[in-house]
Amino acid sequence: MKEEVFVSRERKILVTCALLLSNAMAGLDATIVNTALPAIVSDLHGIQYMGWIVAIFLLGMAVATPLWSKFGERHGNKFAYITTTTVFAVGALFQGLAPNVAWFIIARGVMGIGAGGMSTIPFIIYAQLFSNLKRRAQVIGITSASFSTASIIGPLIGGWIVDAFSWHWVFYLNLPLAALSVLIVGLFFKSNLALNRAPVDYQGAILMVLGLVAILIGIQLLGTASIWLTALFILLGLALLWRMHGVENRVKDPIVPNRLFHNSKLVIDLIIFAFLWGSFVAFNIYVPMWAQGIMGLSALIGGMTQIPGSIANFLGSELAPVTQVHLGRYQVLALGTATFLITFVGMSLVAQTASYTFLLVMGAFNGFGIGVCFTTLQVAVQSDVSTRDVPIATSFAYLVRILSQTFMSSIYGVILNQALMAGVKAHSGEITMNMLNKLSNSQTAGSLPVSLLPQMRTILFNGMHHIMIMALILVLVIVLLLGYLLLRQHRAPVVERQHQQHPA
Repeated sequence: MKEEVFVSRERKILVTCALLLSNAMAGLDATIVNTALPAIVSDLHGIQYMGWIVAIFLLGMAVATPLWSKFGERHGNKFAYITTTTVFAVGALFQGLAPNVAWFIIARGVMGIGAGGMSTIPFIIYAQLFSNLKRRAQVIGITSASFSTASIIGPLIGGWIVDAFSWHWVFYLNLPLAALSVLIVGLFFKSNLALNRAPVDYQGAILMVLGLVAILIGIQLLGTASIWLTALFILLGLALLWRMHGVENRVKDPIVPNRLFHNSKLVIDLIIFAFLWGSFVAFNIYVPMWAQGIMGLSALIGGMTQIPGSIANFLGSELAPVTQVHLGRYQVLALGTATFLITFVGMSLVAQTASYTFLLVMGAFNGFGIGVCFTTLQVAVQSDVSTRDVPIATSFAYLVRILSQTFMSSIYGVILNQALMAGVKAHSGEITMNMLNKLSNSQTAGSLPVSLLPQMRTILFNGMHHIMIMALILVLVIVLLLGYLLLRQHRAPVVERQHQQHPA
């Protein structure tokens, strides 16, 4: 069946613009919340739950992404997009209204579930609207540009909103954008494509969700509960995912086909995806807090640490395809990984007295690396599988990327929490967790005892330092893997020549 919807050019433009709004919302949320996070955790007294705040959104995206695509196949992508964007907006509304950190975390999870579909359904609709691959590529390019633009202005808007109004309005900003997008898609997108009537893999979906949630809870309990309880949740999650693996062998339309795991080149792509994105999230989440809590800067200035990375991300994504033609896939990935290495070696070795300019430069290296590696890996994932598995592999790569961010956000949260509790304990009640909550927000830090600010900033710096070392370890794993792949690639022609000279 030819996947195309026959609508007028004007309708295509309107629908495309509406879908771009969803991408802009995702781009804004990716950076604007990081900018507002110090004020949020301070106001809700939840710095020790920061890992949960970040992880619950990413987990919601991860478990919902494959489910939304199946929902669209059965009920139509128009209805799926309207539903998922509405869920996203409801989550945003209740985050803005949150009176405590528990309410906020639940609402953040709901928003993440909506974001899982809002970030993927548009690309399915683009495939229906534009059968011409060149035109579709242009639209996807515009989509990437809209995300990058939103990511660049997000810190500015977020910092200004927090400084001028309150962090609540960061989430209310999504409501008119979501309403306009839903209205346009509802009125102008028409599709008469046949719906998928194959049985839905409900059992696999339930096992996947329960397994991932159990593992995340286990990770969050690290350091705060007994090792036996932590191990129990993690083992339960692994058992559920193993059970899912068995179920997927028997169903007609599995959520995650097992044949993907038998493709060694694809598995390598996914491993690189997972480790690089696990390190990337450390910089994006914690550097704005570094600028505000350790340097004492405003939310606006703290958010601006994300701008060089967003600009460099765009440059890296444009450079990668051109460079790959001349160098090759793994060489380009090595280039991108090298800039990651520079970032986290620098962040791991720098002293507490690091300048704001240093953070901006490290942000540019980090953003360039993610731009180069994302573009290269996205093409690799699609070229390393058969034609029938391109959609499945693309969505699964997205799932792996989100899961990596989810799990590493949880671990970073545990690392920070342990450092904060150790600092509080070392000062015998002179410094409290509530005081550290206030330190992370430049607006409330002024109420803290001036004589204790250096000690409190040192405690926060120690947590950040440990997080950056953990991210560096992830990058070093990829450095070793790419080194092995490049060495094997270099040796392959030699072995082939020897075989030709001395055939068996």
